[in-house]
Amino acid sequence: MVCAIDGESGLCLGCFRTLKEIAGWRALGEEERTRIMAELPSRRGRIDPAKLG
Repeated sequence: MVCAIDGESGLCLGCFRTLKEIAGWRALGEEERTRIMAELPSRRGRIDPAKLG
């Protein structure tokens, strides 16, 4: 999947990560990745539902 960033929230419409997180994902440690992954479900609410399809 290719990420598409929502201009209003700054989050990817598919994975809900920020552009900075996406770009640096490979360099992040396991603990940081786990923390981000735990936050992702709650981030969905920051995106206008109409944009999610």
